[in-house]
Amino acid sequence: MSGCDVIGGCPSDYVALSVAILSFLLLLLRSTLPFLIHKIPRPEGSSFWLPTIQTMASFNLLLSLAMSLNIVRFHRRHWWQSCYVWAVWINSPLGFGLLLSCRLIQAAHLYSVFVKRRLFPIRSYISLPLALLPWVAWATLLHIKQPLNNRCHMGAQWIVPYMCLPVLYIAVLVCITGAIHHIEFKFDELKDLWRAILVTMFSVGVWVVSYVLNETHEESMWLQVTTRCVLLVVASFLVVTFFSISFSQPLVSVMSLNKKESFNIKTMGEALGISDSGILSQNDPTLDVDPNDPLDKLLQNKRFRSSFMEFADSCLAGESVHFYNEVLQLERIPINDPVKRIYMVRHIIEKYINTGSPMEVNISHRTRQEILTTLDLADPDLFKNAVNELLQLINMNLAKDYWSSMFFIKFKEEAAMRSVDHELEQVNGWNFSQRLSSVRCPDDPFYQDHIPRDPPSLDGHGSYLR
Repeated sequence: MSGCDVIGGCPSDYVALSVAILSFLLLLLRSTLPFLIHKIPRPEGSSFWLPTIQTMASFNLLLSLAMSLNIVRFHRRHWWQSCYVWAVWINSPLGFGLLLSCRLIQAAHLYSVFVKRRLFPIRSYISLPLALLPWVAWATLLHIKQPLNNRCHMGAQWIVPYMCLPVLYIAVLVCITGAIHHIEFKFDELKDLWRAILVTMFSVGVWVVSYVLNETHEESMWLQVTTRCVLLVVASFLVVTFFSISFSQPLVSVMSLNKKESFNIKTMGEALGISDSGILSQNDPTLDVDPNDPLDKLLQNKRFRSSFMEFADSCLAGESVHFYNEVLQLERIPINDPVKRIYMVRHIIEKYINTGSPMEVNISHRTRQEILTTLDLADPDLFKNAVNELLQLINMNLAKDYWSSMFFIKFKEEAAMRSVDHELEQVNGWNFSQRLSSVRCPDDPFYQDHIPRDPPSLDGHGSYLR
């Protein structure tokens, strides 16, 4: 097609555009299917917003390349079609810059949590704009200097500083990865970091070559068409691969859509392999409940805790019992395994302690701040004050009603049935001696077993002696 190198619309352009559209649709499926299949509640805070912003940045990057590289044939008649809107602002700060900044913040969170053993001191809605400042400054400079021509090319003298930005961010990612390489992560976060770095380096390398050729050889039609096609296809590969390598949600990453054996994993305790963290089994011991016993002693029993949790959920006040249950799982992790403890602590904080979390518990502001500002996330007494406060609330509000509820009656009946079954099992289940059938006729299926090998002699009445 004559002139498509300038105004766009070449066949290869539409092929690259189709690849970009399919890549973004795949990204959306990859980001939502784990939650739809495994029914995981939507995370709050940075665990939700950072991946969401990455998705938006990926869309901006692909769309800005399609608009600024003349992939689609159109005439720039309006201000929103300007090269400075797409090639400068949406492509750099809101596209590739935002994508790299999100990954940088996630890596910084890993370093703070697992190396410093404290939560990241700056909120994501503050740290992310700070990480994005170099890209905003660069876009502002380009907007002031106006170096772009009508084909959105900026010239060779601007290419080198433009390519220094992604190199700088990759260097910072490499430094953070080197600082956490000694941590024995449970969900392959370190491998994900290295993969993200390698994918970014490969993409930036291809981009640099293609971008330089596209900017410096405007007279070559085939080179213009080929390089912009390569730029868009590589960007499509980058956004899918970059987003798929996600270490912000361990519980989601362990529930890989490719692993059928992980479908039964429902809690962080199960994902970490903590004993006694799954569903009830027949081997779990029963408990002779005395309402006068301390509640914390009764809640140590898994069957009673499960019954009490169902009652609390029916009263729409189950978050305190769920919190206590997960703290018990945390206590089963050895003190000499700080990494696994930090995983569990971070999960509990995100689910129960953070303001606005899905199951935020009712504790005092002082206790909440002590947890959020702790200097050691692996501290065994981190949740001690919170547990004491919640046990007092449970004793005042839920415990009294539980003893007269149908849940407690059902628990007592099941406990009595299990006790009877256990006694019968001990009486009958362990007696493996040979039993003789009371049926004395050929219809007895065991009749052959009762006849001795050597038939005894008959007495005078013509019958067997015994």
